[in-house]
Amino acid sequence: MSHAPRLIVLGRDGILNVYREDHVKEPHEWQPIPGALEAVARLNQHGWHVVVATNQSGIGRGLFDMASLNAVHAHMMKLLAAQGGRIDAVFFCPHAPEESCDCRKPLPGMLHDIARRYGVDLRHVPLVGDTLRDLLAAQAAGCEPHLVLSGRAAALGDAELAQIVAQVPTARVHADLAAFADDLLRREHPRAADSVPGELR
Repeated sequence: MSHAPRLIVLGRDGILNVYREDHVKEPHEWQPIPGALEAVARLNQHGWHVVVATNQSGIGRGLFDMASLNAVHAHMMKLLAAQGGRIDAVFFCPHAPEESCDCRKPLPGMLHDIARRYGVDLRHVPLVGDTLRDLLAAQAAGCEPHLVLSGRAAALGDAELAQIVAQVPTARVHADLAAFADDLLRREHPRAADSVPGELR
């Protein structure tokens, strides 16, 4: 069996694209966060494979269908390709919260699926999210948890942020996905990152 790829798991909304309270239902509603697509491309260029793990309860709630979700992700992939980046796969939970599935974050089902698909040890897989739910999923699966302040976490005050980090003490906090990429590449190759330091704690 070939060796497992170096893998990073990203949430979608608030990490790659601007978070919308009313869900991203159509391609034009998927608006990239400045620097996020370029960050994925830089990670790819340094040998990292990137997959997305996203809760998409809008399907279970009847707000959009699979064709719409596929169209959104095709748009996302097109914009990424224009920056020289790629996402290997998108894993998603289509269920509404009341459906009691095991794949909706903060449960780790999606992450276990990713581990099986790619043959990776999740202890060596960073997970980047913008909510406590993401961090708890990472913790439950054994991933390395990272919080970015570009999505829902942007509205947190210092005390609220401290409370979240206290629940997942191993979490690292970054301004956004670009800052996460800077930090990861700097730790890996001290001369590789080409931006200002992004580590907040």
